[in-house]
Amino acid sequence: MRHQTFAYQQSRRRFLQRSFAALAAVSLPAVYDATSYAARIGRRPSQLKIVDIKRKTVRVEYREIPRRAMDRELPHWRYAELFQVELLSGAVGIGETLLYYTWGATQDDDVERAIGRNAADIMWDDSLGAGLQMALFEAVAKTGGVPVHRLLGHQVYDTTPLSWWNIDTPPEDLLAECIEAHSLGYTAYKTKGRPWYDVWKQVELVGEKLDPSFKVDMDFNDTLLTAEQGIPILKELDEYPQCDIYESPIPQGDIAGNARIVKEIRGKVAMHYGTPSPSDVAKSNCCDGFVIGGGASRLMKQAHTAASIDRPFWLQLVGTGVTAAWSLQFGAVLTHATWPAVNCHQLYMYNTLTDPIRVREGFAAVPTSEGIGYEIDWNLAEKMQVDKPESRPEPKRLLRTTWPDGRVMYTASNGTVNWMLNPARKPGNMPYFERGVDTRQLPDDGSARWTELYNLAQKGPTMVKE
Repeated sequence: MRHQTFAYQQSRRRFLQRSFAALAAVSLPAVYDATSYAARIGRRPSQLKIVDIKRKTVRVEYREIPRRAMDRELPHWRYAELFQVELLSGAVGIGETLLYYTWGATQDDDVERAIGRNAADIMWDDSLGAGLQMALFEAVAKTGGVPVHRLLGHQVYDTTPLSWWNIDTPPEDLLAECIEAHSLGYTAYKTKGRPWYDVWKQVELVGEKLDPSFKVDMDFNDTLLTAEQGIPILKELDEYPQCDIYESPIPQGDIAGNARIVKEIRGKVAMHYGTPSPSDVAKSNCCDGFVIGGGASRLMKQAHTAASIDRPFWLQLVGTGVTAAWSLQFGAVLTHATWPAVNCHQLYMYNTLTDPIRVREGFAAVPTSEGIGYEIDWNLAEKMQVDKPESRPEPKRLLRTTWPDGRVMYTASNGTVNWMLNPARKPGNMPYFERGVDTRQLPDDGSARWTELYNLAQKGPTMVKE
């Protein structure tokens, strides 16, 4: 059971009493810094002067099962940039940017404008990028001898729920990942629902091996297309007690369609915060909760607005163990961060930390030590260090999708990230969700046939006769 360190009901009531408009109008420093350690520490500006910023690019290999899936769609998630920010106080803060996904990557000029500044003055500036902002917060917290969450607000939880994550996979791989997650204390697994895999078989296998208390959440990224098409599938998935949350089943702008889904299915519907607006969500009841992430300023504003309309959310801050540790700090102070956080650090063979984040009955403890409560394994980082790629790595990839009736479809990378997903978001580009469908990556064997199929499929999903 999640322990509450402060009176949750009182805290929740205070948040709900704040008007929607007022939350939007109040600046972050007025809301947070005035009651935080940052304000007190900031009276000693000499202690908080930034004297050095170090960056190191690392290539973190995936574990075996995630590697098969991530090599298919997201091979570039291997690259992270680790940060060290040193203050005049002697405190050193760490941070991380997942270079080709994170909401904001730190640029050279961001580093230049930060050197010599008071860290507390600029740490709320999201434009500095993920890794630098993270490291600034930790350095300030260490200077004050407190956990990062003391700079964010009043602690309401001493644990935070975490979800295991992997991208869409064949059913047998999904089951293996769920078993691994369960063995390590997780009670939730988040994946992608896609028309090129059998979503029914995926949850059937989990139901055969794991207790119904272990939940599987699916992000459809709009691929159910419409409420009329999607509701029958969601109702069938509802029959499996493992199914819990469905993210973006259809386009989020379809308010009426999403409201119909919420009304007719058992599972909960999650949407990325912003579209539709929170006020429209409150009026229409088109989702049960949100996905919230981004920089510290944006995240806190969104989180408190979500609380004002009484919507839970999960924190989506993606990276290796460093980012996951950062996420725990927000989970400590946000009343409505009650859905399992998605950090994706389970993908990697190494978590980049000296000690792993341990999960018990679905929750991880919020560190009580100063900073984020974890340290980077710099010996390991040295071994993983690589030159920063000049651009997002984009190897050639060719996928073969098959159906039980003999249909075959090829899809190929074309320089965009969502080269397989985007066609599935529009009707008519590929077959809709069916039982028995499967997809595998075809390694480049140097043959003329592989090259022929690759060139053909680059134009879009291509059905062929074999």
